[in-house]
Amino acid sequence: MSAELYSVEQVAEKLGLHVRTVRNYVRDGRLKAVRIGKQYRIAREDLDELVGQSPARPPLPRYVEVSSVVRVDGISARDADRVVSLLMAMVNGPRDGDGPLRVETMHDPERFSLKIIVLGSPDTTSELLKAVGLITGEDG
Repeated sequence: MSAELYSVEQVAEKLGLHVRTVRNYVRDGRLKAVRIGKQYRIAREDLDELVGQSPARPPLPRYVEVSSVVRVDGISARDADRVVSLLMAMVNGPRDGDGPLRVETMHDPERFSLKIIVLGSPDTTSELLKAVGLITGEDG
């Protein structure tokens, strides 16, 4: 851990304050500090926070997720099972694409309707949706 630590005197000099004022900030909890022996040490991040500067943080990794719901009407239970089996083979098998892909399905035999819910990256989801179109006979 390579945190830059300052003494109360150094902080007072940097801020143009009296040493007693900085000690009062520490005692009041306005300025975080650690006590080492008989002296306080203030981390640079805590000093920056006191004066309103945000410490430089590395950017968070960006991840984009798409959620799609596909409804296929006029499909029998047997054909729905076939479609679901093919889709699950695609999801669980080796595939090109980035990131995780989740697929949930539900068939309503009374309405002859299949719902497919897809969650994943835009590219991976797009490829799976194209496959749904090919499998169900809808390619446009």
